[in-house]
Amino acid sequence: MRVVIFGGAGFLGRQLALALLSQETLVVNGESARVISEIIIADKHIDQSFPTDNRLKFFEFDASRASQLKSFLKQEVDVIFHLAAVVSGEAELDFELGMEVNLYMTLHMLDLFRRQKKNPVFVFASSCAVFGGELSEFVTDATATTPMSSYGTQKAASELLINDYSRRGFVNGRVLRLPTIAIRPGKANAATSSFISSIVRDTLQGKRANCPVSKEAEFFILSPEGVIFDFIHAAGLKDEQLGSNRIMSLPGLTVSIEEMVSALEEIAGQEVVDRIDWKPDAFLESIVLTWPAHFKTERGAALGFYEELSVHEIIKNFIANHMNT
Repeated sequence: MRVVIFGGAGFLGRQLALALLSQETLVVNGESARVISEIIIADKHIDQSFPTDNRLKFFEFDASRASQLKSFLKQEVDVIFHLAAVVSGEAELDFELGMEVNLYMTLHMLDLFRRQKKNPVFVFASSCAVFGGELSEFVTDATATTPMSSYGTQKAASELLINDYSRRGFVNGRVLRLPTIAIRPGKANAATSSFISSIVRDTLQGKRANCPVSKEAEFFILSPEGVIFDFIHAAGLKDEQLGSNRIMSLPGLTVSIEEMVSALEEIAGQEVVDRIDWKPDAFLESIVLTWPAHFKTERGAALGFYEELSVHEIIKNFIANHMNT
């Protein structure tokens, strides 16, 4: 079985690759588990942090130049995990780049897979940023998308394309609307939600971190461990479980900044919490405060996706698994 991870050199892509390598086989579309013969990591820059494994192959490409994909995708693949994206803040500041990577590349990729004889499973990382503005108290599986950012709009357009390409039998799509992933290890990126990880990660590592929103602000989050489980789980679901609608919001955890900071204090002490600065940022607030924080993800729960227990567990998992990464 050949598996491709677009955006595979990022944190989530790398964790997904490591998880696939460790389990050696993969259930696809409800069929019996098959041996993974090749995992292709496709990204703009690929470092040397991957383990030595003859199943790993690497393809460096510029996601803003979709034409580079044509030569790469000559061989048929069984499963595609599409995680590559220009993150929210960068997509807002650079409209052309966001459109090229987040929308046009996805469309070009889908069109290339349409020409394959095989109908590959296509797992797409979308975002809860497809919702925004004035919404009811809870976002449900029936809530219409109302993005309030270019990033959210590009993700919403990609969702519809994948649904239609799946209806036509060109790909076998599974669109996952990800909550904000926290706590992410490593350095902060250009995502507008990056501070949600920073106020825990950086302060635990002895650094200062700024929180640009009020303590009352609430966010819908999911741990890295949870989302990796969900990517793999999505590939294994049967067609009949998904039906005609291939788009689903993943279960997550609604938490306020105050609750997160309180949990951090209980786990690590006041000295760590005192490293948080509280300086508002109007640009970040104009985006992240439009995101809904309360979801009813009944479909995702019924399909067996990961359900978080508490923010305490998320912080403890970060300390145990990612503190020094």
